[in-house]
Amino acid sequence: MKHYGKARKAAYRLILISLILVGLLLGLGFFAAIVGSFLVAITPVLIVVWVLFGVFTLYFFRDPEAQAPVGSRLVVAPAHGKVDVIDMVNEPRFMGGECQRVSIFLSVFDVHVQNAPVSGRIAFYKYTTGQFLNALRTDSAQHNENVLLGFQCLDPAGAKMAVRLIAGLIARRIVPFVQEGDDVARGERVSLIQFGSRADVYLPANAKIKVKLNERVVGGVTVLAEFDAA
Repeated sequence: MKHYGKARKAAYRLILISLILVGLLLGLGFFAAIVGSFLVAITPVLIVVWVLFGVFTLYFFRDPEAQAPVGSRLVVAPAHGKVDVIDMVNEPRFMGGECQRVSIFLSVFDVHVQNAPVSGRIAFYKYTTGQFLNALRTDSAQHNENVLLGFQCLDPAGAKMAVRLIAGLIARRIVPFVQEGDDVARGERVSLIQFGSRADVYLPANAKIKVKLNERVVGGVTVLAEFDAA
């Protein structure tokens, strides 16, 4: 009777293993049924949330045609938003020292396509990595990821001005449409910053600022400043 019962033990083992597997499958099926019922129950909510997200995304990425004003020595706003800083700063990379700054804050509800403030050539292009501080902070330009575009103007010939595109807490991607050496026309699209952000405009010290603090401006349309006739 040597090895008696071993075959039966093997059979019991297989039966036990199969029972465990069946139990696992039933458990997974029960869990899937619960999850499935939950997903079915919240399907209308998911559809509504998706539709709202789609509508907001289309709204956010809207791209109106800029009707740039006609006139001599004009600088138009490069971005849609609110002017929250007008001061004097030092910008050594392109402006070569002290200059005027007009800073425009873009909320998530503003158009986020930027426009060329002047007609001329992109004479300087510098991308700088950095943090993603809230763009509401006026010092975010010193710390955040940004792109500095330097413009060599056609009118007046040889004049210089610059725009710094600044990423914010939510806006973590700057998408320039231009590069150094490109010719641009006033009001032409030059970039896109995704979600809330900031644009700093650097102007010569003798330029005449035409906007006021807390004024809302329209990119490619609102006259931001005028170069000195001299």
